[in-house]
Amino acid sequence: MPSNPRTASDQLEPRRLIILGSTGSIGVGVLDVVAHLAAADPPGPTFEVVGLAAGRRAQMLEAQASKFGVRDLALAEVSAASAIGTARSLRIGSDAALELVHDIARPGDLVVAAMVGAAGIPSVLAAIDHGCDIALANKETLVAAGELVTTAAADRGVKILPIDSEHAALHQCLRAGDGPAEVSRLVLTASGGPFRTWPIDRIRSATLEEALNHPTWKMGPKVTIDSATMMNKGLELIEAHWLFGIDADRLDAIIHPQSVVHSFVEFTDGSSLAQLSPPDMRMPIQYALCHPHRVPGCAPSLDYSKLRELVFEPVDHERFPSIRLALDAIRAGGTAGAIFNAANEVAAESFCNGGMPFGRIVEVVADVIDQITPVSASDLDSILTADAEARNAALAHAAILTTRG
Repeated sequence: MPSNPRTASDQLEPRRLIILGSTGSIGVGVLDVVAHLAAADPPGPTFEVVGLAAGRRAQMLEAQASKFGVRDLALAEVSAASAIGTARSLRIGSDAALELVHDIARPGDLVVAAMVGAAGIPSVLAAIDHGCDIALANKETLVAAGELVTTAAADRGVKILPIDSEHAALHQCLRAGDGPAEVSRLVLTASGGPFRTWPIDRIRSATLEEALNHPTWKMGPKVTIDSATMMNKGLELIEAHWLFGIDADRLDAIIHPQSVVHSFVEFTDGSSLAQLSPPDMRMPIQYALCHPHRVPGCAPSLDYSKLRELVFEPVDHERFPSIRLALDAIRAGGTAGAIFNAANEVAAESFCNGGMPFGRIVEVVADVIDQITPVSASDLDSILTADAEARNAALAHAAILTTRG
């Protein structure tokens, strides 16, 4: 198959951009970066936003479309469609984002995958099939379907560029061309979330408000809950496995409450490279959009005169058992990642809806992993079947735990 036609020589020509999940925190950040790049002096890479997809924030979607002159839209929530202007070409329903990709994607486009959860997998696969590069913020895509997605991208000759701050950091540290054989460890940093210093018994009864009170990052509710359980870091470890070809025994996480060092690579010769920047998602977003070029950014740089200390602590696996669960899922292979992800989505949602205590989220995921045996994940049907089976099992476990309290 032909490789992606984009080259360094056409970096100043506007590139077509499709944003899936435009009204979430990542999507909003992407549009901030696009506006910044359009006004930059001297000019750098610029983008023509040709498609936007959202879940239910129709008024916000319409405002974004008006500001950036976007005609083609997708909206999952059918009842909210009346907020979209008649000048738009609107797709509605659960498959709206997928339809948008099929209708407008072209080889060489950049598709930002920022939809929440496993629902984004078909759209990402469709974008790859159309020859689009992927700027990936939807970590569940690789967690659940890593083998399928990375194989498809390699076959089609397209890039997967991570937007997660941790994976963007690793991507930058590995830019010199160091291969997996030269890597001793990839270490993802974690803030520790709001419960880093809490007694374990108090964590188990944490409220939704407490779980959403993240000390350093402003994110959507699902990601913020995952950060509080450190399931987010577990998902990121599985994602790193697929992005960089590193096995579970060479993946690790460490607590770093300042969120300044975003990850580091330890090489076989004993040296390490780390990437540092303020906790502002516009920086990894711009890195993914402009790669392989660097241009002045809209996010602040570090003020080293005010940087007094960088603290690192080992992960307390009794407090945060999600890390071990994730590494075990990598070792199990097949659909284990899909099972891990689906169970966590259900458990986190059950907590957010007030049906289950916070401390039971990881317990549900562990129970479902024990219950379901992974199978090969080489096709989408197997992945979706495992996803559905894990969701049903997680719902059953959550119902039992809700009655127990």
